[in-house]
Amino acid sequence: YDVILASPAITHIHIPSRHTPHPSKMASAALLAALTLSLSISPPTSALIPATPRQQTQRAIRSIRDAITSENAKKPHRLYIDYLIPLPPETKAEDIDPWPGGLAQMYPYAEDILKEILAGVVEEPGRCSSQVLSEPDCCGFFVQESETGPSDDVAAILFPGTDQLEKIAEIDDMVGDDRTLLLFNRQFTRPADFGFLSGERSKEVVFDRFSWGFAFQEFACRGEDVKLTFETPYWRSCIICDEDVELGARELDLLEPMATRPGYEELEKKINEVLPQPLWMRKMGEVDSKGFKFQRGGPK
Repeated sequence: YDVILASPAITHIHIPSRHTPHPSKMASAALLAALTLSLSISPPTSALIPATPRQQTQRAIRSIRDAITSENAKKPHRLYIDYLIPLPPETKAEDIDPWPGGLAQMYPYAEDILKEILAGVVEEPGRCSSQVLSEPDCCGFFVQESETGPSDDVAAILFPGTDQLEKIAEIDDMVGDDRTLLLFNRQFTRPADFGFLSGERSKEVVFDRFSWGFAFQEFACRGEDVKLTFETPYWRSCIICDEDVELGARELDLLEPMATRPGYEELEKKINEVLPQPLWMRKMGEVDSKGFKFQRGGPK
């Protein structure tokens, strides 16, 4: 599961210089034509959560584009992206931790996903370059160039952590006000994560500058499987109910679409309204009415 990052850690951050478009890049641009077309003509999906990794990627691209082109978007475009990375194909049901290698194991999967998203966000994508900011922290820096001009380039930092605070500030300055910068699956959530001495600095560099571009998050609330999504401009929430084998997994909407991320207490209150019985009690009710699963026979 160990992954050795090919590039050494860098001490200087390089923003690629502009170059004359080359005909050989027309092939790579053509490969993205189908994805771009589907994003422009496909209607919004009614399901709250993405059903497949491909759908998550498409919805992330659409949301980021909307965040960049929105009339209410502030400049410079600085966006958080929380992407739920699919489990590796070798994962087994009995695995306690599907990512025993941590970020090092996730990195190659996340790198491919991020490159696909970047290529889908920019108009007429050209070269995508990358550098390793910190090998121990598995943090990388990517720049997706656009053939339409440097102002349409999009840069991203993959797995930024608290130790990369000054690197984020340096990259932010070098990217400039015209280009977009993404923080992809950041490893911090609040100023307190940076410690007492750097908390205020983190507000200046990150929290006061960045807003949400896309998110797909999952966690437990009152024992329920809660999913949150952010697709510009709203947060949406639901729980997954799968205690009834015959009905299968069902999405149950919680709060109305919101401009700000709902908190734990707000979600818990709503869950108590829509599902007064906790999960364990509902499962006991299913046993009383249908018997144990192994006693119900096979599928009809």
